[in-house]
Amino acid sequence: MRTFFIFLFSILSLGETYENPIAPPLQEATTQYYFIRHAEKEMTDPQDRNPQLSEAGIKRTAKWAEVFEEVEFDLIYSSNYHRTMNTARAVADKQQKKIDIYDPKKLNDPEFQKKTKGKTVLVVGHSNTNPAFVNLLLGENKYQDLDESEYGSLLN
Repeated sequence: MRTFFIFLFSILSLGETYENPIAPPLQEATTQYYFIRHAEKEMTDPQDRNPQLSEAGIKRTAKWAEVFEEVEFDLIYSSNYHRTMNTARAVADKQQKKIDIYDPKKLNDPEFQKKTKGKTVLVVGHSNTNPAFVNLLLGENKYQDLDESEYGSLLN
């Protein structure tokens, strides 16, 4: 009877702490983020706050899908704009992944951190939100807003 209680106690202990006293401690999984800005947007209507991609932008999305052929994303995030969703869609469709929406006004919230921990993540954002997001993740002000004409940068 004593052996049973010792064994049961060990299982409960292992279940609560997730540690094995015999095995070396597990290393924490690495989280890898890839940040790209949306592809070129249609600029014919300066009043349009949610434009579609231009022809050049559509071509760039196909290039992004090629660039990321060897990267298996666990999660793909986009802000809720046509230009970001369509940029993300090229990669998501090729990898048969869904696109999760993030709120650029709530960068790096605890829920995002929890959901992405230990994952490989693509984030499609904007010239100002990507650098801000990366700076929050790094805990330092390393990157400045991208120039409005810059569409090909990858931050990872």
